[in-house]
Amino acid sequence: MKQVVQNYKSGELAVLDVPVPGCKPGGVLVRTDYSLISTGTELMKVSEAGMSMLGKARSRPDQVAKVMQSVATNGVPATYRKVMGKLDSYTPLGYSLCGVVEQVGPGIDDVKVGDLVACAGNEHALHAELNWVPKNLYAPVPDGLAPRHAAFGTVGSIAMQGVRRGEPQLGDVALVIGLGLIGQLVVQLLAACGVRVVGVDPAPARCELAERLGAAACGDPESAAVEAAVAELTDGHGVDQVYLAAGGGSNQPVELAARLCRDRGRVVDIGKCRLDLPWNAYYEKELDVRFSRSYGPGRYDPEYELEGRDYPIGYVRWTERRNLACFLDLLARGSVDVEPLVSHIADFDDAVETYQRLKDGDLKAVAVLFRYPGRPDRAAEAEAPAVAVPAVRRGGGASTPARSAKAPVRLAFVGAGNYATSMLLPHLAQRDGVELSTVVTTTALSAANAKRKFGFAEATTDLDAVLGDKSVDAVFVVTRHSSHAELTRRALLAGKTVFVEKPLALTENELAGVLAAVEESGNDRLQVGFNRRFAPLLQEARKRFGTRTGPASLRYLVNAGRLGHGSWYLQQGTEGSRFAGEGGHFIDTASWLLEADPVSVYAVATPGNEDLQVVLRYPDGSTATISYVTTGAAGFPKETLDLVADGKVLRLDDFVRASVFSDGTAGRKRWVSSRLPKARDKGQNAELAAFIKAVRTGGPMPVPLESLVATTSATLAVQAGLAGGAPVTLARAR
Repeated sequence: MKQVVQNYKSGELAVLDVPVPGCKPGGVLVRTDYSLISTGTELMKVSEAGMSMLGKARSRPDQVAKVMQSVATNGVPATYRKVMGKLDSYTPLGYSLCGVVEQVGPGIDDVKVGDLVACAGNEHALHAELNWVPKNLYAPVPDGLAPRHAAFGTVGSIAMQGVRRGEPQLGDVALVIGLGLIGQLVVQLLAACGVRVVGVDPAPARCELAERLGAAACGDPESAAVEAAVAELTDGHGVDQVYLAAGGGSNQPVELAARLCRDRGRVVDIGKCRLDLPWNAYYEKELDVRFSRSYGPGRYDPEYELEGRDYPIGYVRWTERRNLACFLDLLARGSVDVEPLVSHIADFDDAVETYQRLKDGDLKAVAVLFRYPGRPDRAAEAEAPAVAVPAVRRGGGASTPARSAKAPVRLAFVGAGNYATSMLLPHLAQRDGVELSTVVTTTALSAANAKRKFGFAEATTDLDAVLGDKSVDAVFVVTRHSSHAELTRRALLAGKTVFVEKPLALTENELAGVLAAVEESGNDRLQVGFNRRFAPLLQEARKRFGTRTGPASLRYLVNAGRLGHGSWYLQQGTEGSRFAGEGGHFIDTASWLLEADPVSVYAVATPGNEDLQVVLRYPDGSTATISYVTTGAAGFPKETLDLVADGKVLRLDDFVRASVFSDGTAGRKRWVSSRLPKARDKGQNAELAAFIKAVRTGGPMPVPLESLVATTSATLAVQAGLAGGAPVTLARAR
């Protein structure tokens, strides 16, 4: 299928061939009839992409701050690779469309194949021939509403949420500053509420359009006519609400709002405009400044948007989906008219030219629609309805797939997110004797990006085809945590060697399912991405530390830091706790250094489980304490480790420096890594080399399966320990 994309680094726009997205549970696959260009938001994004790197940095200071924090935590080289990887990737455009349901995913019963729906979301309602849309981001289109009009559903919801935040009442007078697409819709919605509206925009054509659509008066912000109209309609008191629907860097809108608003009036910010509030003016009138967050309640909440968890109507009357359905109803009943806003309808194949004309100013438009090829005949669309450690048992099957020693190792990737594209694929793409065969993702564009950047032969959303491809030697599972165990189980049953990024499983049942697949198939060719034991600096430090005779004490401080808003790590209901997701890294490192698997786990946490203390006990009496904290200083190193035994101390400082101290019969000795490495090397490259060698030769996997299972069980036991308040014994099943 085809999709409109942009490379944020170069600014290039393209209509790209990408795989069809998979139809996941909890949503529907929609074939697009019309999609709407947001001439404000999207053109701002297109313009930013055309800036220099310095210009991009100035326009997004929030992202610059994240980059600087990443430099402090991960070093310059790793941060550079990550940032360049994200910049030099195709990103999607679009967030408002109308189309026909082509496939219904499990758990969906409110629409069927062939139904017409309006869809929302900058990750789901894209300018693409097909989109997967979760339940709370689509709404059925009422009978008789034309698809091209229903494509306005998302921007209509944005305007509606802004109006709701203003709490207008019958007889109110409102000022709408900015009469672009959102502003025109706000004017009509306010008029439908019985509110008299004054509009402000420097473009005479937009002012005339707003007056045709219900505004009492409109004019240029510099015009005395606007103030005169406000004075006449309000008896000189000022407007009850001001709706800021303008963009740009001028502070004029907020100053005008203060001047024309009545005492204790409301100012609602809908657009992205400058907000240097003149303190005296806003203080003296005690103005109520409010923000309108996109389509409505539910926006940016992954449990609502992705998992389909609705808010009870008794507590949240108007959600994203209810706003979308309400706006479609207003369109169907004629209370809002979007046809006058349609400045241009372009064929989808002409998308790049259309964006360029908009950017250059050759195409003056309030709203532009893409019309898609292959649509059903809708010529009459205006009239027609559009904690036990499981035992590892290996079955009788062949555990080492046969392959030619001279043939390249053919790899398939399931998932191509940030970690895969910044920490794994750059190493594999440069490795001799490795062929990147196929990349599989549920979103079409991420697969296309990985294919282009790393040289995959194929990109697809069809996992079954990859698992059935006998030429694929190994499968990398680099998806979200909740899918790791099931994808690993399926790949093992298909006879593939599997590299799964941590964690292997989020529950004991998931872990049991993986081991059942090993037993059924006899295929134990599995590696979990516990890379730290492969880090060259830690390997050298362990060698310098030498053997030990007595029990050891290990302390591992992980200064994890707080997660950013919207991180999928916060989706604990589906993705597990944060420690369940990455705690295996640290348990595996401790077990490798202590050369054993733990026999018990004790865990305590501060209120809210923000900071964890995990104590592991080992067969010879050794202990490892892992302090996993989120409340530390951001500038402090992320990982520090001390190992003490037999008069010796090993110290690791965030994979940039290591030292070993010893007191022996020959006197005191000290080894310190001679110089700082060029970058933090946490072992990914060495780990991948060991994995590829095992695949190529059929030799043992880099880490024994029993150890992977023990580490996973210990990680899962942390949650059980927190719940029970007592140590959890890790009894080996027989």
